Amino acid sequence: MKRVILTWNLGKGSKQLRNLLVAGRTFAILSIGSMILVIVIGVGAIMQSRTAKSPVSSMKGFAAAVSSGVFADMLAMEIPGASQGEHSSALSSRQMSSFLVRLLTDVNPSDPKSLLAAEYPGLGGDNAILLRGGSAADVTVEPEDHEPIPDDGQPVESGRPDLGPDGGPASEPGNSGQTDPGANGAPGTGGSADNGQTGKEDSSQPTTGGRNVVFIYHSHSRESWFPEIKNSKTPESSTTNITLLGKRLANKLIDKGIGSLHSGTDYATSVKQYNWALSYKYSKKTVTEAMSVNKELKFFFDIHRDSLHRKNTTTTIGGQAYAQVFFIIGHANPDWRQNEAFANQIHEMLEKQYPGISRGIWGKTTANGNGEYNQSVSPESVLIEVGGVDNTLEESYRTIDALAKVIAQIYWNAEKVNINKAEGL
Repeated sequence: MKRVILTWNLGKGSKQLRNLLVAGRTFAILSIGSMILVIVIGVGAIMQSRTAKSPVSSMKGFAAAVSSGVFADMLAMEIPGASQGEHSSALSSRQMSSFLVRLLTDVNPSDPKSLLAAEYPGLGGDNAILLRGGSAADVTVEPEDHEPIPDDGQPVESGRPDLGPDGGPASEPGNSGQTDPGANGAPGTGGSADNGQTGKEDSSQPTTGGRNVVFIYHSHSRESWFPEIKNSKTPESSTTNITLLGKRLANKLIDKGIGSLHSGTDYATSVKQYNWALSYKYSKKTVTEAMSVNKELKFFFDIHRDSLHRKNTTTTIGGQAYAQVFFIIGHANPDWRQNEAFANQIHEMLEKQYPGISRGIWGKTTANGNGEYNQSVSPESVLIEVGGVDNTLEESYRTIDALAKVIAQIYWNAEKVNINKAEGL
């Protein structure tokens, strides 16, 4: 009888021990798992704070992806009478579904390549992030950058000789919008039409008094347009190119009393062993040299044209076609939010006066591309893409004129504020 009782007690103790071990193991697993989770979250937060510079999955990104009409609709639901009458829904199911998919999976439904981006580093690294959308913004249509097609030995076309920076006769071939070289053959910022001293200034308007405050340049100076050149293979030209837009912008600003410099340096010919991938390195040298000579430069604009086609780069305003603009902000610049704020001033004023002309402000990182775009030189530096490969000079000139008007307004408004502050008003 004693033996039976002893056996029963051992069995009961063994079961309790097993239960204790199972509980201990479960507790240990939960503890280790929680500790790993905390570490992962902590490391992720540190990495995010250091490297993530774009609101990809933030509500800011959502706000940029939809039109301003959404917020008017939301307000109307809460405040009786706030409705603006009968109108189509501002928030489309396509926009909402696209945003939700990208939020949850980081996959762009309109870009199958994004399915592989997580597995192949750099494959999706050049995706632009819409920071602020215009009335024509479409979250699925991003700016496109393409490297030049390799030289196949064919002669470079000369462009249309009948067009110049103001739509009239062109300049001397091979020198459209370009400036005189600086010391040692370095890209210069001189040039008779680009030195801030020409133009049709109105004596009744304010002027910068001979001070140059705007600098305009082109990191990719040969970007051109299919309708304006004879070469049907690639939209590039050594003469009829993006420098015409920069030169026109400078002259229009000068007409409005704002001293402006323009550099149309052709890096492909001025730089020995030219490498397209180093374009922003070359143009940054141009910018810093200009700053060293002109201490009062304030606004910096790198003018490009996009690689998208006509349907995504053109709008009609007042019965006339305009090339649309993209504002590009480099997130590799630690102070990119200041540049975004400056771009947003131009963007909002453009949209107010020319609805639909802006396709918004887009952010880019260094994952696959420059990502800085010389914007660290000044908080008022921005890259502007005017139109695309299928736009005409006439359409692009209209947009440049609109940009000149808005930039001048922003500059003089800022000057008034500075004067009032100085006078203690």
